[in-house]
Amino acid sequence: MIAHPADSLIIFHDSPLPKYRGFAPLVSALVNGEREIGVTALFGADKFDTGDIIAQSKTKINYPITISEAIQINNENYIKCAEKVFKNILIGQTLVGVRQDESKASYSVWRDDDDYQIDWSNSATAIRRMVDALGYPYSGAKTNLGGKLIRIMNVEEYPDVVIENRHYGKVLFVIDGRPVVICGRGLLKITKAFLEEKDKKSSLFSLYKHRIKFSNR
Repeated sequence: MIAHPADSLIIFHDSPLPKYRGFAPLVSALVNGEREIGVTALFGADKFDTGDIIAQSKTKINYPITISEAIQINNENYIKCAEKVFKNILIGQTLVGVRQDESKASYSVWRDDDDYQIDWSNSATAIRRMVDALGYPYSGAKTNLGGKLIRIMNVEEYPDVVIENRHYGKVLFVIDGRPVVICGRGLLKITKAFLEEKDKKSSLFSLYKHRIKFSNR
């Protein structure tokens, strides 16, 4: 006999609740540099992601890490939570939830296209986290070059130097044919990027010239 009531909805959420309730929690966690990701199984509630927690699985992570790598890690967390939930249901054991600690609650807001825009005044470390979090299977972080939309898919942090006039977004060096961009703090080497135009994509590096500046608009 299955003890779980048919009218009690069970939800799986890809964050260690009560942190990151809401939308795109895994992306937000990576952008923010969280050292732990996870999955929570919980009962449905009138307010989203506030129900009692049935099971939870967490994993420590190190940076740099891409969104695709984080998804693979969280797939294992989904499996662990599902195994606990379904095992209890199959043996007829009543599922018991634990109330969330509201003092530790946080929310992740839905993301739109503006949230893919790189702000070069941020640190190189923060921008790299953003680029890695918005890569495949997402469309990639974006920036602008002479009115053209550029998608940045992969970057590497590059050793910083003393820059007397730190104009972030400008290319300082070209290393192995790849531009090194000035950030608010630190430098980033762009290793994979393309110009996005209607119905086609062109390599950024085929268009490259030395004096260029990436911008937010």
